[in-house]
Amino acid sequence: MPGTHSHALIFKNDAVFIAIRVDECGLVLLEDILPAAATRRVQGSRHFDSSAAPLCEVRLSGEGNAQTKTSNALVGGYVGLRLKYKSHQTQDDDDGRTRKLDIEMHDDKTGVTVNCHFVIFQGLPLVRSSSTIRNDGTKDVVVTQLSSLVVAGMTRSPQWWADHVVSSATNTWFREAQWHDLSLPDVGLDDNALFPLHKDVHTATMATFGVSNRGTFSTQGHLPLGMLKRRDGGETWLWQVENNGSWEWQIGDFKDDVYLAATGPNAANHEWRQRLAPGASFTSATAALCHVFDDADAAFAVLTQYRRRIRRKHVDHDRLPIIFNDYMNCLMGDPTDKKILALIGPVARSGAEYFVIDAGWYADDNDWWDAVGEWEPSSTRFPMGFENLLGKIREAGLKPGLWVETEVVGVRSPIANALPEDGFFQRDGVRVLEKNRYQLDFRHPAVIKRMDGVMDRLVTQYGIGYLKFDYNIGVTEGTDVNASSAGVGQLDHNRAYLAWVAKLLDRYPALVIENCSSGAQRMDDAMNAVHTLQSTSDQQGPERYAAIAAAIHTAIAPEQGASWAYPQPDWDDETNALTVVNSMLGRVHLSGRLDLLSKKQLALVCDGMAVYKSIRGDIAASVPFWPLGLPKWHDTWLAAGLRIVEGSAAGTSPGGAKCYLAVWRRGGEKPSCRMPVRGFSKGENVSVRLLYPVDFPVETAWDASSSSLHVTMPPKTCARLFCLTLGRSETVPSAPPLRD
Repeated sequence: MPGTHSHALIFKNDAVFIAIRVDECGLVLLEDILPAAATRRVQGSRHFDSSAAPLCEVRLSGEGNAQTKTSNALVGGYVGLRLKYKSHQTQDDDDGRTRKLDIEMHDDKTGVTVNCHFVIFQGLPLVRSSSTIRNDGTKDVVVTQLSSLVVAGMTRSPQWWADHVVSSATNTWFREAQWHDLSLPDVGLDDNALFPLHKDVHTATMATFGVSNRGTFSTQGHLPLGMLKRRDGGETWLWQVENNGSWEWQIGDFKDDVYLAATGPNAANHEWRQRLAPGASFTSATAALCHVFDDADAAFAVLTQYRRRIRRKHVDHDRLPIIFNDYMNCLMGDPTDKKILALIGPVARSGAEYFVIDAGWYADDNDWWDAVGEWEPSSTRFPMGFENLLGKIREAGLKPGLWVETEVVGVRSPIANALPEDGFFQRDGVRVLEKNRYQLDFRHPAVIKRMDGVMDRLVTQYGIGYLKFDYNIGVTEGTDVNASSAGVGQLDHNRAYLAWVAKLLDRYPALVIENCSSGAQRMDDAMNAVHTLQSTSDQQGPERYAAIAAAIHTAIAPEQGASWAYPQPDWDDETNALTVVNSMLGRVHLSGRLDLLSKKQLALVCDGMAVYKSIRGDIAASVPFWPLGLPKWHDTWLAAGLRIVEGSAAGTSPGGAKCYLAVWRRGGEKPSCRMPVRGFSKGENVSVRLLYPVDFPVETAWDASSSSLHVTMPPKTCARLFCLTLGRSETVPSAPPLRD
């Protein structure tokens, strides 16, 4: 029960310090989240003693906004102001590597109890957060919003509107993970004249800025990430929402500072209304928030390590096998045994370890879009017999894989009439139709039984070791069958689907499952904490893919992010080398017409795969950095690196510092580029070695005084991969000098 005076709760470990205050009325306020090594920040507000906001924001049906000027704000609701402290408890797991804090609060008026859950991790200045609401009253309540995380007072700067910028990332089909900076005034957050005269009346303006996504494509349009950073690079907040469906994050002004609120689906934007009977409960989506007194590279390094902590363990993350897939700029959904037999030899010689047969293997013709759902191989495409063809793949030393769309059934498929009506997404009693396909509802036991049977057949009968789970429709409405609202039905399906994938991997722990949704339209960390790896795009132009490959590690850990390398016989050597470099700092999705390449062209690909195998043991022990800043779509120079931060299979260099750096030039008049390289100190000598493509023209020079690399590359679209090591003299492969 609340006391008569305020008291503090301190939750911390070696990396993060979280200060929570219970005021004299019992209201719980999150005062600060700090890196553990930092001193407590000085309050920057000109007009308030504290900019802290209530720990959790809950909206119930019929209640709008109590504290801010608009109900569009995700803060300032009635329940958040009524929730009073009851108790808290902490727990240490994994020998102290993980600490948990639960804070229980209660609203006497409605009878709801809310538990805020915080998790911190050894070595990471980051907190993971979610909330659970339980109806302890005697009547039903309808929840319309439950926050995953609320943090206010983020800047502590008297001129916060001028000192900080907000960043978000668009993520559209063919153009993924592209970050954009906006000043706070550009999004409507600015200095104003309300507070000096009316601080007791006005705690915020109507200004808010946020990013929201709705429906089954969780990252279509935007990634569920955001940043608030100082212009001078001295402080960065980086956050993400972890939900494989609808979500929202929002910043705004509150008590003369900036707040962040993150949530899964809510009523305002996603038609989510969760009815709770007495005794029932609901848990929000999860969010994570990193805070460093450093730049964006440092924050993404923390987020990368965090992603490794929360995901399902899989041997694939250590081995990083090379995957050949016959789709992209290759067979494009039209496989036959003749075409695949022609590819098997070159694929095996390239160094690939998996051969994945993509879309079309189940269809007798190319008109298969609205007939999918049975997942039986076509005898017309494979007259030699599908199992015999898979045997040929194995004889070449390759593991076979298949493409499947697990969640959809075409309107012409017999399965469309074989499952119960409530086994599909519905809206107002009508089955939802999207692009001539129906969406399966994984809450239904008949759907689970059906798809379990399909997966067991593919793995046991055909010996499939790799499954590419694709998803190519985006359903923004449904399902309201057996749920209190369509948004609730969708969320419950999302969670049921992830549970099904997890159980499939429990049955077949060596099975590799790729998360692909029209490239990367579900590239969220709810999906990627379960799935083994992530497809990053359907972009078919290698020079444009470079901007995606350079930025993709903002969204996914390097050892899980698979980028395409798809060489072509009619491309010049520089372009074919560039498409290989696009994939080399993550996971290789090799494709292209390897069967039509000349011996010289195939040798160039084989060289790249051999280099990749020599460095892949370091990738899972690395964090990303961007010497030129986060890439922009039309930049003529791009650079992305991986800095080794811990021991790995490939080992670290004797000097203790090592990184890999990919550099792209996409035309432009500037022949050279200077880039500071994170991880090396000024004055240190660094060896620069060209890894790929060897014997291609390039000039490099290391400037120890500024810890920078100068690179000169040909005046065309091209790419190079370097290894930089400290305190080590390495032989630099000869490369012809650049000439006009």
